[in-house]
Formats: sequence, C-alpha cells, structure tokens
Amino acid sequence: MTTHSRIYEVVKQIPRGSVLSYGDIARLSGTHPRVVGWALHRNPDPEIIPCHRVVFRDGSLSPGYAFGGAGKQREILEKEGVEFNGDKVCMR
Repeated sequence: MTTHSRIYEVVKQIPRGSVLSYGDIARLSGTHPRVVGWALHRNPDPEIIPCHRVVFRDGSLSPGYAFGGAGKQREILEKEGVEFNGDKVCMR
C-alpha cells in the first residue's frame, strides 16, 4: 500500500462532524504532516475521502484547501455540525 493510500484510508475513517489534525493523520498513517497535506491536496475523490475534516493542530483551516478554499471547507464542516471559535475549529 502506498503512503497516499494509507493516508486516504485513515481520512475515510474520520466521522461526520469530527476533525483530525494533519499530525494526527501523519501518526496514524506513519508519515509526516507535510506529506499528508500533499496527499490531500491531490485527493482523487473528495466525496469518498473527506479531506475537509483535516485541519491544522491549532484548529485553523488551510487557506490552500484545494476544493474551494478555507471558506468552502468551513461551510462543509459547519453543515456537518463542527463548531468554531472564531476562525478555528473547536478541537475535542
């Protein structure tokens, strides 16, 4: 299994209404957070691989979210019930 495949499998497991950080995904898939970012930027199927559920460790959103920018990412997360405190996701 490739590194990107491992990353995608981990991201698929993030439940609706939840988020994980790039670092969380890196630890769970055995790679580096920057590799996670690169893989998610090249996500082949955002409907199946919910990359919008991956945020920075402080809860902030990526300004480079590949599928519409941080505003779109926030919109999707809010529709899923994710809460925000200002510009950051309330990490649980």
